Amino acid sequence: MKHFDVFNGDADGICALHQLRLASPVDSVLVTGMKRDIALLDRVDAAAGDRVTVLDVSAHVNRTALFALLDRGARVQYFDHHFAGHLPAHPRLHASIDTSAETCTSLLVDEYLHGLHPLWAIVGAYGDDLAQPAEAYADRLALGETQRRRLRELGEAIAYNAYGDCEADLIIHPRELYRALAPYVDPLMFMDDAPICRRLSEQKSADLGLAALAEPELALAGATIYILPDDPWARRVRGLMANELAKRYADLAHAVLTHNRDGGYTVSVRAPRVSPSGADAVCRKFHAGGGRLGAAGINHLPQDALPRFAREMDRAFPEPGMAVPPQARDI
Repeated sequence: MKHFDVFNGDADGICALHQLRLASPVDSVLVTGMKRDIALLDRVDAAAGDRVTVLDVSAHVNRTALFALLDRGARVQYFDHHFAGHLPAHPRLHASIDTSAETCTSLLVDEYLHGLHPLWAIVGAYGDDLAQPAEAYADRLALGETQRRRLRELGEAIAYNAYGDCEADLIIHPRELYRALAPYVDPLMFMDDAPICRRLSEQKSADLGLAALAEPELALAGATIYILPDDPWARRVRGLMANELAKRYADLAHAVLTHNRDGGYTVSVRAPRVSPSGADAVCRKFHAGGGRLGAAGINHLPQDALPRFAREMDRAFPEPGMAVPPQARDI
């Protein structure tokens, strides 16, 4: 019997898997990639009797491959917080999926493990830009300000590493980053011991400095749209820049676009923080688009679709702090 661990290469996916494997060590085949690299189940060649654990990748995107695995006799355990669509009951599928805006896969795994490794759950939540749930959990554990700051720094650094449109854009491949932290029960000890933590933080700061110089391409009534240069730093900083804009201008939605190899754009969208919904609905209107209520993206937006994207953003977020219900903005 083989075991496959399939996980998003961002902080949430890595920290969710780490919690599980600290609790139940398994010699597994690791299947992961960049943050946008989420159609991962196609790469799993599991057969009857094999076990597949999936973390932080959309069941909707992987639906065909998921049911192909089940048809071949594999057993699948699925943890996620993205849009899944309807998943019918199956005796070999055990799914823990919660799409609410205030949770992430690391927190779902923490609940499943009854709080066995809470610090890593907090790292994953911080890294998934869920500061309020992370702080609430830190409150329950009575963590000090220094501990919180460092856990947040680690989560954001791991999350940052997953951004890019090709492996050459990455600081370190997420598979290797997971292997680097796998021996550590305590995330603070990992920060003290591992040089990669310092490298991630330094690169993130340098890229953010360049992003701070950018001006919006379009300023709509309830949203801004940025188009960054065709450079590796821009592709890495895209998601973090969207998060930073959402923090600074909490009543607006934000989209950050970078040029991709297919001649179009890769897009990160953030809903207004004061009403964190609508980002996924906008992105699902385009091929290869999806995500969750407050944060979503499009892997490839053709250049000629940019005006339509701007109209959808304007329709979804017509005023500061507003998101129109999905049924009201269908085409």
